[in-house]
Amino acid sequence: MKAYIQITLFNLMIIVLISCDRKSDYIIDSDFEAIEDNGGGTGTTTWTSDKQYLLDGLVFVNDGQTLTIEAGTVVRGKTGQGENASALIVARGGKLIAEGTADKPVIFTCVGDDLEGSVPVMTKGLWGGLIILGNARLNLQTGESHIEGIPFYETRGIFGGDDDEDNSGILKYVSIRHGGTNIGEGNEINGLTLGGVGSGTTIEKIEIISNKDDGIEFFGGRVNCRYVVSAFNGDDAFDYDLGYSGKGQFWLAIQDPGDGDLILECGGGTDPEIGMPYSIPVIYNGTFVGRGSHITNNAAQFSMNSAGKFANSIFTNQSGGIKIEYKDNSSNSYTQFESGNLEIKNNIFWDIAENTAEDIFNVYAGNGTNTTSQNQVFKAYFTQAMNIVSDPGFTISPDYYRLIPLVNVGENMAPLPDSWFIQVNYKGAFGIVNWASGWTLLSEAGYMD
Repeated sequence: MKAYIQITLFNLMIIVLISCDRKSDYIIDSDFEAIEDNGGGTGTTTWTSDKQYLLDGLVFVNDGQTLTIEAGTVVRGKTGQGENASALIVARGGKLIAEGTADKPVIFTCVGDDLEGSVPVMTKGLWGGLIILGNARLNLQTGESHIEGIPFYETRGIFGGDDDEDNSGILKYVSIRHGGTNIGEGNEINGLTLGGVGSGTTIEKIEIISNKDDGIEFFGGRVNCRYVVSAFNGDDAFDYDLGYSGKGQFWLAIQDPGDGDLILECGGGTDPEIGMPYSIPVIYNGTFVGRGSHITNNAAQFSMNSAGKFANSIFTNQSGGIKIEYKDNSSNSYTQFESGNLEIKNNIFWDIAENTAEDIFNVYAGNGTNTTSQNQVFKAYFTQAMNIVSDPGFTISPDYYRLIPLVNVGENMAPLPDSWFIQVNYKGAFGIVNWASGWTLLSEAGYMD
């Protein structure tokens, strides 16, 4: 059967009632295009801001195709679980060019969202999400894998290769809302999934909010991301594994007070666990806000031989601190720490663990081994690496987050690793200007100024 895209177009001004969840119906009264993919992908095309777009099922940008989405365009995903899940997937070799502006962001949301409050801000799992797959390296023996959240029989879900500079397109001023539908057996789609995405891809000013699974997950690759918001998601705010080694700056995480797990889940390899390249992202200027000091979760957890370098950041409002895995007689995250691949330096911690330096950094046993000596070394590293316990002057409540520091947070800054990073005189994601204001749902709904 010949592959094709079926597009149903209502050019007349009509009223379409679409149920998104138990509470909200939505009226679309302009041009409306329902997009179905029967194998041919989107084709090389442009989605324009004067039309409404509805993803009906899994829609792919195939190898060799480029989908351009104009500033101000709203793309909605049809509600459905399992085989009826809806998502936009950029396959290996495809490109997505979604360049919004501060005044006209590109918005991905569920079909029932009128953008005026019809869907409560923290509602999750109403459609799939955005998945981008590339040709950059993974640390698997096979060199490639099949992305989670997509049925295994779909070959366009394969990612990974040998081109770390691979280019999957541009995302700027993009807001991804209310995703994470379940395709079966607890397999939800992340808000933004990046599988083997290369450093030629541009990702800046991105919001992932109220997704049922992780906000953003990196499966290998070397893509760099700056100005990223991950808020109110149902699992981890940021998750990486399979050898992710990109760069990040100005990352904001706000965990849902009633949901969620780790702020940062830091994984290494799986087949094998010690596979190369190692997971060693370099992240500066993050503001990481947890669920509250009374709820048992860690701020960051390193396992499966993972590493990473986090500096000039602020961690706050979480019951657990930084935990790294130790296994006797094998490579692990503690040995990555010993080799210098795992660094947590020049950061501010406040309301983390018991709010003391001795309690924030911990080593845990991955195979039942005694970790007393390793714990002593890692705990001493807290001060050696110029981390401090200090109040940045934030306001944190269930319905409002003021994350512009009220005190000087620019002392003892770690030098920047290279010219990709932007020189600033403060720790955390924000100085005196809130770059998330205006274009994010977090801001529009009043959770931030």
